Amino acid sequence: MKNPVRPPSFYPLRPEKPSEIASSERRVSKFALVASKPIGIIFLGRLGRFIVSSSLCMRSLPIVDNQQAASLPVESLIASGKRGTYAFISLGCPKNLVDSEQMLGILHQDGYQLVQDPEQSDFVVINTCGFIDSARKESLQAIDQMLELKRSGKIRGVVVTGCLAERQHEKLLEVRPEIDGLVGVFGRDEISHLVGRIMDGLDEQRTIFRPAPVRALSDHLRLQVTPPHFAYLKISEGCDRLCTFCAIPRMRGKHASKPMDDVLVEAQRLADRGVRELIIVAQDTTYYGMDMFGEPRLRELLEKLDEVEGIDWIRLMYFYPMYINDALISTIASAKRILPYIDMPLQHINNTMLKRMARRVTRESTYEQVSKLRERIPNLVMRTTMISGFPGETDEQADELEAFVEEMHFERLGVFTYSIESDTPAAKLDGHLPERVKKERRNRLMAIQQANAFAWCERQIGKALPVLIDKAVEGTDNVWLGRSYADAPDVDACVYVTESPGSPLKAGDLINCEIVSFKDYDLVGVALESTPAYARG
Repeated sequence: MKNPVRPPSFYPLRPEKPSEIASSERRVSKFALVASKPIGIIFLGRLGRFIVSSSLCMRSLPIVDNQQAASLPVESLIASGKRGTYAFISLGCPKNLVDSEQMLGILHQDGYQLVQDPEQSDFVVINTCGFIDSARKESLQAIDQMLELKRSGKIRGVVVTGCLAERQHEKLLEVRPEIDGLVGVFGRDEISHLVGRIMDGLDEQRTIFRPAPVRALSDHLRLQVTPPHFAYLKISEGCDRLCTFCAIPRMRGKHASKPMDDVLVEAQRLADRGVRELIIVAQDTTYYGMDMFGEPRLRELLEKLDEVEGIDWIRLMYFYPMYINDALISTIASAKRILPYIDMPLQHINNTMLKRMARRVTRESTYEQVSKLRERIPNLVMRTTMISGFPGETDEQADELEAFVEEMHFERLGVFTYSIESDTPAAKLDGHLPERVKKERRNRLMAIQQANAFAWCERQIGKALPVLIDKAVEGTDNVWLGRSYADAPDVDACVYVTESPGSPLKAGDLINCEIVSFKDYDLVGVALESTPAYARG
């Protein structure tokens, strides 16, 4: 049987060299335009996989199309007695996307109509990312593009929300006074109040900023804009870690868990809408429950989520390498629905670097933690990130990190070059390195990781893996894009699947697939049957 072949248009969008892979490996480089008929999500994805849309009035961006918002039929997005029309741009991480979905739900509930083309809207909402310099530039570019539409008279207002708004507050209005409104991270549920003033021509209050809540905000009104078969489930907000390189606590506040009953209700609601894969996200997943119970309760939450009917896969993201005890590992290893996949950013392995980063872990504890997870969870796939060129990193410490990556054989790994953030403690450290050195070290790490990843792909040939089908590959009759248990959306690789004769596939199918080949980081396989696959890898 011939192996399915990827259309030629995919090849230039896939990074081929380690340096290109590393440069695209950024958690902040996702760009989403959410609209109706059809709902569109625009990504500048980490692996550059997505197809450029020429239909947008904005700058051309890679776009992934969803048929509709999964939680509401498209026709219901045209709200009766509508108060106005809007377009929505969502940037940043999956946690920010959940905030976008909540704001979309609120605006829909209050009678605003979502439209595809910003030029056909009354106002545009931009939910920004402010994590590092490249993310801020991306956010500012989007803001400037929408302000240009306002100057030309095509839209009435521009509202900026999210992390950049929270981080810069009124300073953002000083440099871009044409912005009509700013909504901080924790003011998101009041967005309709500000939008209403804009629509009424009032400008006496242009900002909504609220203190971080004691408990994570509810997301029960969210309008899901991921494909119908997967969704992100945010279980907590904020972070208590205070890593010296990170500004997230300044933007997102201290750790605040979402009440367990609320998480479970939300999970069941998503399952009832047809979601098959829940992707658990937080700033610090393993810390869940500490603020409510005085000790982490992630194990208890996962045990209850594992019983939610209708869910096939539960994927764990944003683990911190602390509070992972034997009981939690046993729960993951024995679960029915929890995938043997853990995303756990480690950042470095050298003890001096870890101390300067204020990570509160050591080389020894990290080795012990990773080894224990490997031993106890069969078929475990681990995703992690590292920082190259942190202030004071010596050649010997960089070599130590390279040796660690080579030894650990992480299936998925990305590298950030250290980004100076002026309002973080790391900015004041001595020993800042030239960009050239940071990039050289990043490229060496990614070259090592490329060999690790290709070796893992080769070991999958001949295996039957469960694959969740995401979408058809354009330009083909029977080739689909899917993900195995080893692949989180956007950040990881994918599986190209050829239909078996007489068994047509559709998005959302979970099927067994024989892996017959691989191309770069992606697996290539053939659907065995149209029968449902088992959940775990």
